[in-house]
Amino acid sequence: MLPNILVAQLVLCNVCVVSGESGGLLNAFATVANMSVDWVGYGYAALVASGGVMGYVKAGSVPSLAAGLLFGGLAGVGAYQVSNDPRNIWVSLATSGALMGVMGKRFYSSRKFMPAGLVAGASLVMVAKLGMTFLQKPQDT
Repeated sequence: MLPNILVAQLVLCNVCVVSGESGGLLNAFATVANMSVDWVGYGYAALVASGGVMGYVKAGSVPSLAAGLLFGGLAGVGAYQVSNDPRNIWVSLATSGALMGVMGKRFYSSRKFMPAGLVAGASLVMVAKLGMTFLQKPQDT
């Protein structure tokens, strides 16, 4: 409980300092309430990157490591962008769409769930999530 209080205090103090307001506590609460983190996007990025690392550890596949870290990094950048602006979905959508196509084809050819089916399914979920995010009405701020 104490770390949560300290983080809230730090965020509120930083918002008041950045905005230049001394009595802007109510404004600071509104700013904190509007912040959202794309946890699904960050989890997807971690899944893709860790899949590349596991491919290298288990099979010694350097292309798997390179592709996993590249696409995991791009998915992480996309999640960061979506966290800052929920309408900025393009990097995340391109990354998950490309992985959905490539790994979906591999899953269709091999019928092996690991790793192609898992990544294709997770990519499909990400594309659906991003599509729903894009189709939502923007919130008034």
